[in-house]
Amino acid sequence: MGVIPEQDPMQPEASDRLLIRKIANGTANLSRGSAMTRMAAVAAVLSSLEVAADLFEGGMQLLGTGNMGIGNTTPSAAIEAVVTGCQLDETVGRRNRDGRSGAAAKKKVIRHAIDVNRPDPADGLDILSKIGGFEFGGIAGCILAGAYYKRPIAIYGFISTAGTLIAHILSPLSTAYLFAGHCSEEPGHRHMLEDLKPLPILDLGLRFGEGTGGALAMGIMEAAIRIFREMQTFEEAGEQTKKNNFAGRTRQTVAAARSWVGACRLR
Repeated sequence: MGVIPEQDPMQPEASDRLLIRKIANGTANLSRGSAMTRMAAVAAVLSSLEVAADLFEGGMQLLGTGNMGIGNTTPSAAIEAVVTGCQLDETVGRRNRDGRSGAAAKKKVIRHAIDVNRPDPADGLDILSKIGGFEFGGIAGCILAGAYYKRPIAIYGFISTAGTLIAHILSPLSTAYLFAGHCSEEPGHRHMLEDLKPLPILDLGLRFGEGTGGALAMGIMEAAIRIFREMQTFEEAGEQTKKNNFAGRTRQTVAAARSWVGACRLR
């Protein structure tokens, strides 16, 4: 959506794997003004929505979100601060990926960006255009498509969840089809999930945003569906062990799996 180099989608190594939906050569410096125009923000959301819609129309049942980007925990923390009202001490990590502390400088940049741009907390496109990035719009569009087609989305990571906050403002019902694949080590991520309500399926101490946690969680989600469809309770199997504690736990497991899957309207 926003990488600077020109990519050829027709190259053999890129065909069927790389979708070019380029809007611009990256976003502008949010500490000096809006990251993009409002029209570019709309284009980011719609481009991703169309890609996800094509996948769902083609029979896809489940999508996961991730991101490829550098420095995007800064706009993520800014989005969280504006949308949830969290203090920057709660949203900004203590250390960078290479271990160096940069929290104080990061918080200063974020405060200045919010003061300069004054994004409207009730307007998702305003937030996206002023302090976001194309990847946040792309993630938001994917989540909106999931809600439209009543298909689950497994989000993963700090940046993905910041995009989810944008989608939630644009359409509060969109998060009804959301699963939190993993809770990131970024401190602000846990606060985001608390605001959006989905409990993370995994918490493995990962902090990369490329979708790893969502992909891992999909195996658990598939197992829950298999239990829902295929596993029998003791009563269904004809066993007379209603008073057996193990049987009770089995019933609870099956009921929990059915409730979880049913909540996402999977059939």
